[in-house]
Amino acid sequence: MGIYVFTKKEASLKKAFSKDTEFVSGALAKQKFKDGDISYIDISGLSAANIKTALTLLKKTCKSSSWGIIDPKGSIKDPAALFFEGAADYLGPDFFKTSKAIDPKRLKTASQWRSILSGSGETAKAEPKGSKGTSELIKTGIKLPSASLFPGWKNMKTGKTMPFYLLYCSLQGQVALNSRFGEKAYAQLHQRFVAFLHQNFQDSEGLIWMDSGKDCLFLLPPKAKNAEAAVLSCVRMLISAPLIAVEALSLTIPVNFIFSLHYGSISYSPPGKTGTLVSDAVNYVFHLGPKKAEPGRLTVSGEIPDGSIPRALENFFVSAGEFEGRKIWHTKKFSYIKPWL
Repeated sequence: MGIYVFTKKEASLKKAFSKDTEFVSGALAKQKFKDGDISYIDISGLSAANIKTALTLLKKTCKSSSWGIIDPKGSIKDPAALFFEGAADYLGPDFFKTSKAIDPKRLKTASQWRSILSGSGETAKAEPKGSKGTSELIKTGIKLPSASLFPGWKNMKTGKTMPFYLLYCSLQGQVALNSRFGEKAYAQLHQRFVAFLHQNFQDSEGLIWMDSGKDCLFLLPPKAKNAEAAVLSCVRMLISAPLIAVEALSLTIPVNFIFSLHYGSISYSPPGKTGTLVSDAVNYVFHLGPKKAEPGRLTVSGEIPDGSIPRALENFFVSAGEFEGRKIWHTKKFSYIKPWL
């Protein structure tokens, strides 16, 4: 494994890397890396625009190898987002405050992270013989309404009945998190969790509609593009769960996400004013999430409209049988370099 560090401050970083590390000051675009190599780029002193340019070039140059970011000053405000882009490691302010050198095990894990993102780290329960993925399995025949039916969240009127996507979300550990942390600390964790979800569901126009303090429910507009964006966000979070736990949720224990997606009509009420809402769609998704969906997977009901799943992820779903009279599917499950949830 070759280790390369692109920096203009070689002296300050030599102690953090092993003796066989190659420090490079030349143009990144001229370098050639092979599978198994890992390259780090030091972004300290770069402007926001230059950081963006450097990341674009790094991803292009390291298509077949792993890469990481050296950020001693904490210029990256959302480190977890780097891993959605394909990063294998992030050396931020906390690393330089607590570590003198990179553990060889960390380098090995980081260099193998790319294989997880590319799919070789996936494992799944046995699929039904002859199954072919979403294009064959999730064909419900349900059609979405006209896009004009949804007026936007600001213009939604209380009492208006119309269909929505309902996305259930919760966080689960190996033991009950509220018991492990205590109610006060758990409440703070849940707030961080919901805030993180809200940020990641912005592209899908997700509305935090119900929040029990232990799980939550997002409403999504009844449009295919919104469902596709939400599904893609869920898969990205599932892939990066160990890193999100550390970087975004400030945890040092194994946790994972539970996501379940359903579709159905409800009588709309604004968030915080839903009261004792009676709805078959709401009842079903709140049963599907806690009782059937598994940590580390996105589970979808057989009543989501055609076109809800991105075509690139069609073969990523497998049948999970039935639940309360409806067919369901869920994503294949990821395994990790080290045991996780």
